Amino acid sequence: MTTEEMVTKIVDILESKKGSAIEVIDVREKTAMADYFVICTGNSTTQIKALAEEVEVLLKNEDEIFADHVEGRSGDKWILIDFRDVVVHVMHPELRANYDLESLWNK
Repeated sequence: MTTEEMVTKIVDILESKKGSAIEVIDVREKTAMADYFVICTGNSTTQIKALAEEVEVLLKNEDEIFADHVEGRSGDKWILIDFRDVVVHVMHPELRANYDLESLWNK
């Protein structure tokens, strides 16, 4: 699976679980840490957990793609899943507005 195909699949998974304001940011020219960031809003801590878990489980079970690292499972308001080339941020609306990753990485 190419990186672009992985991004498309992640977006599809997030959309299927009713994630909102999904945005893909190409960061290849800005950092060596990843090629893409996928940012999604979950409207409750329950939804944030469900969105992140669905991405992680489906990529693992269907494509044998395993997260390199996951952060934030205990805090529930921002879960980061690092798949090396693609980093997924599932965020509570307040944190997303506060950190404004889109503005930071789209400069």
